[in-house]
Amino acid sequence: MTGKQRREQLIAIGRSLFAERGFEGTSVEEIAMRAGVSKPVVYEHFGGKEGLYAVVIDREMTRLEHTITEALRTGRSRARVEQAVIALLTYVEDETDGFQILVRDTQPGMGRGYSTLLNDAVAQVSHLLGHAFTRSGLDPDTAILYGQALVGMVSMTAQWWLDQRENDDAFSKETVAAHIVNLCWKGLGGMENNPRLTSIDAPPLRLGSDKPPQPNPSAGTPGAAEAADPPARTPKPPVPPAPTTPPNRSTNQP
Repeated sequence: MTGKQRREQLIAIGRSLFAERGFEGTSVEEIAMRAGVSKPVVYEHFGGKEGLYAVVIDREMTRLEHTITEALRTGRSRARVEQAVIALLTYVEDETDGFQILVRDTQPGMGRGYSTLLNDAVAQVSHLLGHAFTRSGLDPDTAILYGQALVGMVSMTAQWWLDQRENDDAFSKETVAAHIVNLCWKGLGGMENNPRLTSIDAPPLRLGSDKPPQPNPSAGTPGAAEAADPPARTPKPPVPPAPTTPPNRSTNQP
């Protein structure tokens, strides 16, 4: 085995162990044992476990970054969203070990990690959204906020799907992608220029009660008096006219 072939063998073994046990749970001794070499061979190629881990992380970052960038490069807006989501889920499906390594916490001193890749994706998505917002009359300054939300949603769903794939009733890659795109696209399609929270002024629930507090009747509700019909009045019975008293005539005539 040539030196290059040995190096590639050690990288493949290290990648598998890091995905299975994490950085802390993997030892140089086990890497060497699986490769059928002595520990000094590992140190010769990578300087130690940290060096091997850095190479594995860098390769996975480069592979996934290229995949996402290419997916966002061409096509109409919705097509780009679909391509990016499918690209990420395909990477999760085909490169499961690599994705498991990336989503773990990056070791101190590592130059790039999964969070770096997500930030790069946010920058690209926000750039696309900014142009779309301008054309639609929306505030382009909020594109970065929506970019963070969209990338975070896709990333978290991909991590969830990674664990769900082993179940018999797991969703297919295409189904997961279709629902993600549905939420992204339909949500963006109905955006308001100046969104507001509709329940911000609603009175809070009292502890121990599942019903909202009732308004104080004495305080009244703005607009309620104008909206309500006035109570019907009961007509009063007519007052009978006073009896007419005939003039008093004296019986004694002069």
